[in-house]
Amino acid sequence: MSEDKVQQLIATIESLTVTELAALVKELKEKFGVTAPTFVAGGVTHQAAAGASVAETKAEEKTEFTVTLVSVGDKKIQVLKELRALTQLGLKEAKDIIEKTPSVIKENVTREEAERLKAKLEEVGAKVEIK
Repeated sequence: MSEDKVQQLIATIESLTVTELAALVKELKEKFGVTAPTFVAGGVTHQAAAGASVAETKAEEKTEFTVTLVSVGDKKIQVLKELRALTQLGLKEAKDIIEKTPSVIKENVTREEAERLKAKLEEVGAKVEIK
């Protein structure tokens, strides 16, 4: 394979979406009977193997998170106030979340947003999980 073809292949792989990269990895694994995450086999170049490895990494990266209130702790009123401030929920909705733990606070948020929510609620004594 010439250097131009290799660079062209790399450019093509870089332009793929995460879903397309995951499909490419799956197809390469099936075609060459590979079970290891990184491979060089049967005419597949090192660059293609590296591209497949990148595809697996991107496919595994999570971009949306769910923040769940696991327990309130002994400062229920402070947690209630903080929850309302962070989520803009009404008193009844926030109280329902606190009463029915574990409860989802927010879904499909970025890692930064999830970490911020967790930190604020844990400051007032709540226990929070990010999934």
